[in-house]
Amino acid sequence: KLETLEQEEQERLELRPHTVERKTHVVSHQHEVTVTKILREGEAEPQCWTFSYSQAELPGLLLEGASLLLLRVLAHRQAVPPSLVFPTIDTEGHLCTSSY
Repeated sequence: KLETLEQEEQERLELRPHTVERKTHVVSHQHEVTVTKILREGEAEPQCWTFSYSQAELPGLLLEGASLLLLRVLAHRQAVPPSLVFPTIDTEGHLCTSSY
């Protein structure tokens, strides 16, 4: 059984004269998963959102880092089981599904 305990993702786009920075931090606690999103555009003050989800809502949660690992395993095996679907969190921090 593998599970993601914590994940941090950073993205920076330098578009002259405007820079956009996005950060996502996901932490798994005993009973919930907390997602914090930070967006900063140019020199403006950063905007911050926090979402929390119950662990019961997320059996088999597959975040981006784990998804990359799974894709490598599937490619190595050259097989994808039918109806392979996992709960995940989209770029906005909302719960959705990922299917392969």
